Amino acid sequence: MAPIFIGVDVGTGSARAGLFDEHGRLLASAKRPITIWHEPGHVVEQSSAQIWQAICASVREAVDTARIDPSAVAGIGFDATCSLVAIGEDGAPVTVSPTGDAERNIIVWMDHRATGEAAEINAGKHDVLRYVGGVISPEMETPKLLWLKRNLPQSFSKAAHFFDLADYLTWRATGSLSRSACTVTCKWTYLAHEKRWDAAYFQAIGLGQLADEGFKRIGTEIVDPGTALGQGLTEQAAADLGLLAGTPVGASLIDAHAGGIGTLGGLDRQAEARAQNRLAYIFGTSACSMASSDQPAFVDGVWGPYYSAMIPGLWLTEGGQSAAGAAIDHLVTLHPAAPKAQQDAAAEGLSLVSWLDREVQRKCADASEAVRLARDLHVVPEFLGNRSPHADPSARAIISGLALDTDLDSLVALYVAGLCGLGYGLRQLLDTLARNGMTLDLIVASGGAAQSPLVRQVLADTSGLPVAVAETEEPVLLGAAMLGATASARYAALTDAMSAMSRLSAFYQPATDDIKALHALRYRAFSRLQEVQRKIRLRSDVP
Repeated sequence: MAPIFIGVDVGTGSARAGLFDEHGRLLASAKRPITIWHEPGHVVEQSSAQIWQAICASVREAVDTARIDPSAVAGIGFDATCSLVAIGEDGAPVTVSPTGDAERNIIVWMDHRATGEAAEINAGKHDVLRYVGGVISPEMETPKLLWLKRNLPQSFSKAAHFFDLADYLTWRATGSLSRSACTVTCKWTYLAHEKRWDAAYFQAIGLGQLADEGFKRIGTEIVDPGTALGQGLTEQAAADLGLLAGTPVGASLIDAHAGGIGTLGGLDRQAEARAQNRLAYIFGTSACSMASSDQPAFVDGVWGPYYSAMIPGLWLTEGGQSAAGAAIDHLVTLHPAAPKAQQDAAAEGLSLVSWLDREVQRKCADASEAVRLARDLHVVPEFLGNRSPHADPSARAIISGLALDTDLDSLVALYVAGLCGLGYGLRQLLDTLARNGMTLDLIVASGGAAQSPLVRQVLADTSGLPVAVAETEEPVLLGAAMLGATASARYAALTDAMSAMSRLSAFYQPATDDIKALHALRYRAFSRLQEVQRKIRLRSDVP
């Protein structure tokens, strides 16, 4: 019987499961929505119990759709957003919510309630911050833990375990308390290259209790992604998922990193499988940009270098944008023509963004010409701050060049300008990496927002690098499935699974000549707008 591998992905708004064969072919998939609670003060919360239920329903549906026997499933892997989960000694959820709702035990990645705590930590200039680009983000876990200790001390004391969401899922599946090097290195300040936590850092920032306890609440056994955990699925987890007890489970990844695993090793006609000199760009609600190297690269404002956090044995440098797909969604709804366009889109069963994407492609036979539709509109789409390369969570969006236009053409122009703004943000990151010795020659794009040929071409034109896409339509799920394939020993190493299960398909080359020159002008305007906005916000003189 040919082995089947399951990948489970928990994004911001849904839980999904995909079944793949050993060659990376998608056999079936299913998804369920998950609930998000928003409260004043940039509070965003979820429920681990509800997420587990959504996962189980998705796995069962995917297995039924594929019409396979559960005994054919040889391994399973999980990825999830980098959200903080609090669990009690009895395995019950511990509230992290100002509302006191016990089911709300997850502080979601995009929750910025700990912005003040992050600023305090950064003021200490601790040595471990060198490994997060010099500045820790409120999206990371130690600022959130400090907020929890200060504002909900009973919950902080009651929690027996604090997990990254991806590690919670493998614990729920296997009972193993092992944490993935991906989660704790990228989001918790674990020093994977030295195999240790920095106790002095935790003492200095006010979380010394965790160090005094020997870090047992945040992880004492750290393993590489894809490592087989425990004895595989427990009896209870197997019953929940409709699978067999003992099915191997691989140590987890953050969702964007699973996208990197699912794409970076892909074979193409020009090159052997490789993970270096390529940038994985995972474009969804947010955008993550990840590059691997043999040696650590310390880049101010860019997360990392993280050892073995994505590909075991390599250093990871990670940038991105806190709002990407979400920024475009929000941007276009601000336009006065949006309600009419939404009606037209809904009548055709499309989202507003999908409808606008199609309208642009109707107007421009050559996708590179789309930039001309933006006219004098310039957008810096930093609605949720700048994750990199400026590491500025207080940054905000800018729209320049608005007129009194209310027609659909001006809405299309705003959409294109927004896409270009995201591309220029990516170009800033690439320029920063290049100045620090990381030369990249290919962007491998994935994620729901990168499915459009228009978006792919705009990314190539704005960044100045070729853009490739994976053959699979579900690269994040595929990356998670590779974890299961590695845990099952079907492949000796995660890099072997990457080469065997991933392939690249379409390539998009950057525009040349006048379109290239136009983007160069717009890129300079983008950078200038950012600079002026920072000066205004900091109340310094504006030239």
